[in-house]
Amino acid sequence: MAKAWKNPVSVPAGVDVVIGEQGISVKGSKGVLEQAGHPLVDVSSDGGLLFFSPRNEGRKAVAMTGTLRALLKNMLTGVADGFEKRLQLIGVGYRAQAQGQNLNLNLGFSHPIDYPIPEGITIETPSQTEVVVRGVDKQKVGQVAAEIRAFRPPEPYKGKGVRYADEHVVRKEAKKK
Repeated sequence: MAKAWKNPVSVPAGVDVVIGEQGISVKGSKGVLEQAGHPLVDVSSDGGLLFFSPRNEGRKAVAMTGTLRALLKNMLTGVADGFEKRLQLIGVGYRAQAQGQNLNLNLGFSHPIDYPIPEGITIETPSQTEVVVRGVDKQKVGQVAAEIRAFRPPEPYKGKGVRYADEHVVRKEAKKK
């Protein structure tokens, strides 16, 4: 990934990019995202491509150029297609239900958990043991999924808990008599 900033990023069809003094704004069919610019990075647009270059040859400038390129590439993907994380609830009586702006979780505690859904995120429950988190901002989607998983992370003996759909939980052997 070293020197990935040298590769231009293509702007998908139907996405508008506005490069201003305060930062960069990306508008697409799914929504609008904004990112503050960095004083060490130059961003330019030419014919559906975004070009990035450091303003000096320092290590920090080169590092921030690659970081800003990755952030803008994720923004372009988000406003064009969106991001999604799937969670599974594994355990007897573990249930999830989306109601309005809250996600109700029964995870084996003595009380149900009401998780308020942040703005810009949609949560669906196709079944009682499945949660789908969708949104435009990759960081926010990942953060919400991690917060839901943190209520009851998967344990290594029976595998019960909330896990990502593609997560593999390493199981331990139970104690022997």
